[in-house]
Amino acid sequence: MITIDDFSKVELKVAEILSVEDIEGADKLYKLEIDLGDEQRQLVAGIKSAYSKEDLVGKQIIVIVNLEPAKLRGVESQGMLLAADGDVPVILIPEQKVPNGTRIR
Repeated sequence: MITIDDFSKVELKVAEILSVEDIEGADKLYKLEIDLGDEQRQLVAGIKSAYSKEDLVGKQIIVIVNLEPAKLRGVESQGMLLAADGDVPVILIPEQKVPNGTRIR
């Protein structure tokens, strides 16, 4: 269990996927360039089994923006997208389009 104070430390924002690239030698990972409204970032996401590159470009997603950067397969990830973890990952998306960078509360 965490407290509301713990949860309030997590910064969630809406971002739009600008581009998607394969990561050499990674069967499940994509490198995503995203737009957070006031900045662009790079994410690494394990969603390749569920989405084609073409399906992802232009899609709005929910991102944890205040995680420490991490390297996956030698590629830096500057955040984490939210996805339901089932047989295949399902990206969480806003029900309707909102400005990139909109904070989730």
